[in-house]
Amino acid sequence: MKFMRFGPSILFLRTPNPEKVEEGISKIFGVRSLPTNRAIKESHELETVLFVTREWQKETIPPERGFLIKDAARAVLAAVINSNFPVEKVHVESAIIFLRVPDKVEDALKILADEFRGEVMSLREALDEGEARDTVIAVTKKRLSSPLGPEEVEGAVLVREHFLKVYRRLSADAPLLLLKLMPEWNDITIKVYDTQKRYDENIARLMMVLEDLDLGFVVGEGWDWDHPRPFMRVPVYKLKLLTWEDPIRVKFLLKGLEYRGYSRFCDIDVFVEGKKIDWVKLGKFDSKFELAKAAREELEKHLSEDVKKRLHDIEDKLLEESKEGTKAS
Repeated sequence: MKFMRFGPSILFLRTPNPEKVEEGISKIFGVRSLPTNRAIKESHELETVLFVTREWQKETIPPERGFLIKDAARAVLAAVINSNFPVEKVHVESAIIFLRVPDKVEDALKILADEFRGEVMSLREALDEGEARDTVIAVTKKRLSSPLGPEEVEGAVLVREHFLKVYRRLSADAPLLLLKLMPEWNDITIKVYDTQKRYDENIARLMMVLEDLDLGFVVGEGWDWDHPRPFMRVPVYKLKLLTWEDPIRVKFLLKGLEYRGYSRFCDIDVFVEGKKIDWVKLGKFDSKFELAKAAREELEKHLSEDVKKRLHDIEDKLLEESKEGTKAS
């Protein structure tokens, strides 16, 4: 589970000729300007959101449109300087660190403000008041692998310290913060069984989903034996997961990995305190196939496009191997 990450770097270019600079930015980076909220929301960690303004403007208040550049700020600045654009000054916005919490946002903001001697405010206020060497901790309940716009930020803490110092402390202290906010985590066990022993592929699929959906922390994994019937044992791969998600929801989403259509890949069982969650507890479905279809639709609705493609690539290979095996037999 990813509970913290950097936001984009935000730069302001001050120039007497905004039109010329904007034209040059579009040309060398191959991008067009976007509405500001969209540029921020579509940005990923440590990418750059660039604003072009008149040279007399001093405030770091974003204009209505900006450029999203899929590169680090140092590379962007080097390209701008080497292109001899008529830029008089560069202003750098405070560094942004996104922190994900399960609940109790107000409590999280208060703890952060006390720990870092910061001030609680909105994200917009923090960015307006912060300076280049300050840090903004933006708190959200949304998973960090998904796009994050200003509307997903529940509140922010402006810290008057350099971002590296804040990031190092936060990396060490965030687990304790999460424990304070939610002292009772769900401890679940996931077991994977495949009659065709394609464990490498199925474990890869499982880990991709756990990581992309931020479903929890994998705190242990390895091989074990399961006993589906008396005097019978089969090998299973077992993972131990700490999560604040409802185990029923985890079971439902992982049910979507067992099948694609009517093609079966593996069995995935979820246990809480040693008790297996039965599929009938996941809702009113007439069959496992109906459940698997609904679970698959829900799963793919939340997966990122990159992970969805990688998942389908692995599954297409497994389905092709199954067809070849059927022909050979």
